[in-house]
Amino acid sequence: MASAGGFDLDELESGTSGFEISSTPAKDLEAVYDIPVQISAVLGKSTMQVSELLKLGRGAVVELDRKVGEAIDIYVNNRLVARGEVVVVEDRLGVTMTEIIKSDRT
Repeated sequence: MASAGGFDLDELESGTSGFEISSTPAKDLEAVYDIPVQISAVLGKSTMQVSELLKLGRGAVVELDRKVGEAIDIYVNNRLVARGEVVVVEDRLGVTMTEIIKSDRT
């Protein structure tokens, strides 16, 4: 269930959020469909000193803070919204969302 502005989109579409909505909720949301968002999938993080960074060269391995098989973080506009897994789609990498993170923001 995706969350928008403190209520679930599922609730908005089903009319159970306490808000009055029209009979065509998808049409009401058309105004935001063309707004671009930045999506980032973070495999892991690492901290190192600048001197270590400058010593890195081609073929260097940077160890991340995640284990193999552990979920990756998915951010939309720098906000954590989901966790997921890396998948291969034809010759490209992709991400499947396995968990939606509910926002505590009101």
